[in-house]
Amino acid sequence: MRLSLPSLPHLAYPAPSTTTPHLPKPTFVGVSRTNLSFLKMDSYSHPRVSFVSCPSSVTNNGSTSLGSAGRIGEVKRVTKETNVSVKINLDGTGIADSTTGIPFLDHMLDQLASHGLFDVHVRATGDLHIDDHHTNEDVALAIGTALLQALGDRKGIHRFGDFSAPLDEALIHVSLDLSGRPHLSFDLQLPTQRVGTYDTQLVEHFFQSLVNTSGMTLHIRQLAGRNTHHIIEATFKAFARALRQATEYDMRRQGSIPSSKGVLSRT
Repeated sequence: MRLSLPSLPHLAYPAPSTTTPHLPKPTFVGVSRTNLSFLKMDSYSHPRVSFVSCPSSVTNNGSTSLGSAGRIGEVKRVTKETNVSVKINLDGTGIADSTTGIPFLDHMLDQLASHGLFDVHVRATGDLHIDDHHTNEDVALAIGTALLQALGDRKGIHRFGDFSAPLDEALIHVSLDLSGRPHLSFDLQLPTQRVGTYDTQLVEHFFQSLVNTSGMTLHIRQLAGRNTHHIIEATFKAFARALRQATEYDMRRQGSIPSSKGVLSRT
């Protein structure tokens, strides 16, 4: 038997449109030529394009934006005993460029740059024919002053930093507050009086000098360690990481000063 199917109605398809459908224009938020921004797509029926700024400095109106130079402090300190120049960029990449005439101190400043991701440039000459004391002290005083300058009014930063760094058998804990109030609590047990030619008593004096000019509260604790070199190097590494935490921006803070008083200043 032969079956016949009913004829189907003719289906007409519209011709392809030659016009471009109207879409809303993208909205750009907070973009300037000096801002580094990341693209964020919002999941609406039509994508909304906005730019979230990655802050590196604080503008006059309290908002944050990325300046091409970053937060930089530059200090020159000249006395009858030493001639010291320091430049530090808190928003750097870890460039270490330090020549103090004290090899072990240069090595420690390299740790500050590398683990803090700061660009640290130090040039120093001093009365090393006497000992390392004056040069060690004045380098630290200049670094503290450069930090103070680079931090400015401290808007938008985390303010607090806390880090424990191991180096083989040594373990050092550092906690700090960029409070504007200088204080050092130092608890290291260093088994030897020297590392190479460096007098290990100068480690505490270095941090005391840096604290005095930067307006920083700094606590250093030794949790373990027998090797003097390891203990000191772990201290500088932990300090670098804690300082990096404290100086980085808190995006939720939106440029406000991290203090209930509304001000953080060196007093």
